[in-house]
Amino acid sequence: MNVSAQHLDNNVGLIVRNEQPGDRARVHTVNEAAFGRSDEADLIDRLRAEGAVLLSLVAEVESEIVGHILFSRMTVDTAQGPIAAVSLARRSAGASRPRRWKRAGSPWSGSTRERGERIVIVLGHARYYPRFGFSSEKARNLASPFPPESFMALELCEGALEGVHGAVRYPAAFGL
Repeated sequence: MNVSAQHLDNNVGLIVRNEQPGDRARVHTVNEAAFGRSDEADLIDRLRAEGAVLLSLVAEVESEIVGHILFSRMTVDTAQGPIAAVSLARRSAGASRPRRWKRAGSPWSGSTRERGERIVIVLGHARYYPRFGFSSEKARNLASPFPPESFMALELCEGALEGVHGAVRYPAAFGL
């Protein structure tokens, strides 16, 4: 799916669009600034190199990239076979305009749902991601190497995780 540029908040002129190849250096910089280190930005580069990126969106204000969201393919290995899921690489906002991106809500849910995705997994702050529908309770039957309070899932289709028990498998770029 191609996310067309759209104004999500006319007061700030925020536009969310698909990342373009020419954006990569700026996306790297935004991720380094948002996390205060290069680990997350380097992970994104490795995911691209592996071909594991499903969707990469940038938030832009006045032609400046102020935020980034990336999704990669992952699976849940169950006794019945693998179930496709999506990993949300953290949502990042540049230091100059973080509130504008955060006010954009969840532009990813429609984009990933339209692609036929049913499950999104995130490792993140337990007080931040639940406002977008993520829940550690939804992820309770998914084995992962992460603390349960920070490991959360979002069902893009109601009941997508019902009866699902298994271990998550991330792309090799994660090094897990």
